[in-house]
Amino acid sequence: MNNGSEIHLLVVDDDERIRTLLQKFLIRNGFYTTVARDAAQARRLLAGLEFDLIVLDVMMPGEDGVSLTRDLRSRLSTPILLLTAKGETGDRISGLEAGADDYLPKPFEPKELLLRISAILRRSPSRREERLPKILKLGEFRYDVERGELWHGENPVRLTATEAALMRAFARNPGVPMSRNALVDDLGRGAGRGGGGQANERAVDVQITRLRRKIESDPKQPRYLQTVRGAGYMLAPD
Repeated sequence: MNNGSEIHLLVVDDDERIRTLLQKFLIRNGFYTTVARDAAQARRLLAGLEFDLIVLDVMMPGEDGVSLTRDLRSRLSTPILLLTAKGETGDRISGLEAGADDYLPKPFEPKELLLRISAILRRSPSRREERLPKILKLGEFRYDVERGELWHGENPVRLTATEAALMRAFARNPGVPMSRNALVDDLGRGAGRGGGGQANERAVDVQITRLRRKIESDPKQPRYLQTVRGAGYMLAPD
């Protein structure tokens, strides 16, 4: 598991093979991941644990995913991503009407699931922000989240406007992979009116390289500003 991640996911699917594959994949990409085989087991887990997001299969024996979504939404604000059978438009509409945040048709590429999860978490930051640290430790460096300042010991580290915007974006989502497109959007907003068009994916890669030179002891083998294959970049503080 990538260090720094505090995101806890619940995956609910009656197919043991899919549960196991998804759990291994999500753990490898930095998420705490718990699995449930059906709605009943999911309810027992939700009674005792707090999750940041639920990945829920629609077609399950017994209570289906749409029914469970409708009931959970009446009591919980936890984001829900539904896994639906390809072509079952009715399931998707019913799921969204029941309160799901997004859906992903099966079969799907695992990295697409990762991007959907990251997008939902970015749209639903309120619960996470309450427990996010005010200071992120990056080895000999520390980043003051509220002030947007990077320090090396007692010495401030000068950041360009673009580097500062990147650090703010990563600090809002520690341990969560952020796609290049999402970072381009952040840089565009940070640039203000007329500046967003200058930000592109290649520019993000260049700025990441420059930022690594400031915070990594070995920029070619980054410890804190990691590349997540197929998903983008992730800040992994101590």
